[in-house]
Amino acid sequence: MLERLRWKRLADHLRRNGSAALLVTHLPDVRYLCGFTGSSAALAIVVGPRGLRGRLFTDGRYRDQAASEVTGASVTITRGSPLPAAAKWLAAAGAVRCDVDAAHTSIAAQKQIVKILKGTHSPCRLRAVVSPVARLREVKDDIEQERLAAAARLGCELYDGMLTFIEPGMTEVEVAAELEYRARKAGAEGMSFETIVASGTRSSMPHARATANRIEAGALLTLDFGIMLDGYCSDMTRTLQVGQGTSRVRQRRQREVFEAVLAAQEAAVASVRHGVTAEAVDTAARNSLKAAGLAKWFTHSTGHGLGLEIHEGPRIAAKQTEPLCAGMVITIEPGVYLTGEFGVRIEDTVRVTEEGCEILTPAYKGWLEL
Repeated sequence: MLERLRWKRLADHLRRNGSAALLVTHLPDVRYLCGFTGSSAALAIVVGPRGLRGRLFTDGRYRDQAASEVTGASVTITRGSPLPAAAKWLAAAGAVRCDVDAAHTSIAAQKQIVKILKGTHSPCRLRAVVSPVARLREVKDDIEQERLAAAARLGCELYDGMLTFIEPGMTEVEVAAELEYRARKAGAEGMSFETIVASGTRSSMPHARATANRIEAGALLTLDFGIMLDGYCSDMTRTLQVGQGTSRVRQRRQREVFEAVLAAQEAAVASVRHGVTAEAVDTAARNSLKAAGLAKWFTHSTGHGLGLEIHEGPRIAAKQTEPLCAGMVITIEPGVYLTGEFGVRIEDTVRVTEEGCEILTPAYKGWLEL
């Protein structure tokens, strides 16, 4: 039932855009449409008068897996790469034009497809477009929303548990390793991305990897992580002070910046609702930090969509005029990064609703001293 709804939405989109066929090679898009989770596949789709007809091509390693997972499409097991077989099938199906995802189909792959089509004397022409599947995936259906909420809940539980573990003197790597171990034990399939554990001056680097550096007493610690559960990602960030040991002046400065970032994050969350542009949410965070004199140290976008991938549309940033829609799941994560001093980032995952948003990561995010 779910796959039929997704295919119907895709059919409507393809017809509106005059598409005769679609070749899907980005694996998360393949999974979204037919459920296949293998690492090698091409999904060929032809638009017909009665709807879409799809065929998944994969190699012999995935014979049994494809048989058990794939819905909505027939399956062909190839001897070599799935891409040439998919292109030949499209030619045989009589498609006059085939769309491919410009962002995930390399120039080399496009040339290979064109060569195959010419070799079969097919009239089919290739057109590189913005992926229609990626746009469909921005608004989550009920099952996706449930899975994202479950992943976020588990992330919050893991974070709360780590608060009793983290202490001065530990290395950043020890914190990351313990978190990831606990995530696996709790049922996570893996991490959504490489866990960020950044303490002291390293917290001023937005994407700092965990190192062997020891966490000093009184230092700020930024913990940014996500887990995979049933194929869907969680994402949250919290910044906290680990122990006592810094000067009162420094602690006051850390607290002031922290409270400014928290106010910006809450302002952005409060601005989220159906119909508001992604740019407006970004602006709410930046205006709050501007009032605190800290806007120039906020050096990345305010957030992003997430789902089967940790970064999906929409992008919550300046010049992004796309209106948010109920059912989108996005992050809100402003930060301030003072080079050589410290950094603060606070992030929630929220579900867009008609009236506002639902916070999926309700773990405590106020000032905290361990």
